Amino acid sequence: MRVAAVKAALPSRRVSNEEILGLVRHHSEKTFSGDLAEAVERIGALLQRSGAESRHWLGADETAIGLTARAVAEALSAADCDRREIDLLIYTGIDRGFVEPANAYFVAQAVGMERVHCFDVLDACNGWSRSVQLVYALFKAGMYRRALLVSSEFPLFEGGPIYPDLFELRTSEDVGRSFAGFTLGEGVAATVLTSDPECQWEFHFASRADLAALCTVPLPGYERYSAPSGYLPPNGLMRFSSDGGRMFSESRREITKLFLELSIRTEDIVAIFPHAAIVRDWVEGAAALGVDRLIYNIYPHCGNLASASVPVGIALAADDGRIRRGDRLVCVTGSAGMSFAAYSLVF
Repeated sequence: MRVAAVKAALPSRRVSNEEILGLVRHHSEKTFSGDLAEAVERIGALLQRSGAESRHWLGADETAIGLTARAVAEALSAADCDRREIDLLIYTGIDRGFVEPANAYFVAQAVGMERVHCFDVLDACNGWSRSVQLVYALFKAGMYRRALLVSSEFPLFEGGPIYPDLFELRTSEDVGRSFAGFTLGEGVAATVLTSDPECQWEFHFASRADLAALCTVPLPGYERYSAPSGYLPPNGLMRFSSDGGRMFSESRREITKLFLELSIRTEDIVAIFPHAAIVRDWVEGAAALGVDRLIYNIYPHCGNLASASVPVGIALAADDGRIRRGDRLVCVTGSAGMSFAAYSLVF
């Protein structure tokens, strides 16, 4: 399977750490019980420690579907592929406008692919990684020849699972379970994949269902589909919450094991693309393996782009000349669920 093209579209609005802290102050003035200045200072320290500097959010004249259509058009052009040649469209994002039908149908409609086979793959931040593995198998089975993966993440809209509710702190305990929301950025990647038996990928995945409650956005009636465990939505229904510290600890351990299972030689790797949710932990983990110089992390200036992190990273690295055709790449991801992946490809 060959990556014919991958293109990213990022919103024009740049949001600094200071702007995040200002929004927390503004929204928490009437809700916080305790020393708000101390809580805001703690968030600032956590952002700095994580490596965050800025992120992109939609501007006033921008829309999620508009940027998605732009990324798709640029990817098709770069792949020298007409939209009618796409056999399969998979929507891999967490953010979506529809639970029913699959969000992929509305994306297909917006980009003029009314007859393309389409569905969603929803696996939190591993949506793109799971999708490339699935398409790889479908290509090997001879079912499709060209696929388009669309990874759109625009969760910072008013009244959504993040904003402004997570910015309305009530106690100091809210900082820990809401912090990951302050690191989120917005953006979209469009990836064109083509069947090519000579381009082999290597995938290694692991899952830890015992950690499912660490990062959630629970729906009304969620308890009907979870075993009795005493779980209560930390930030309420339809609101994002995350135990980031525990997740990064588990991810580092699991991903190290998966990386060591790869059959490729370390010296053949040109770049490693992580799920960009932090800098420090990825660098420390990679340093222990002797590959820290290979990490290409978009987190400092893009924030956490969830399922779009890896493809946006590859797109930006290709655009700035960091990677070229024929280079051996490795992708490593940790995701809510929890699920983990390490896989290798030739770009």
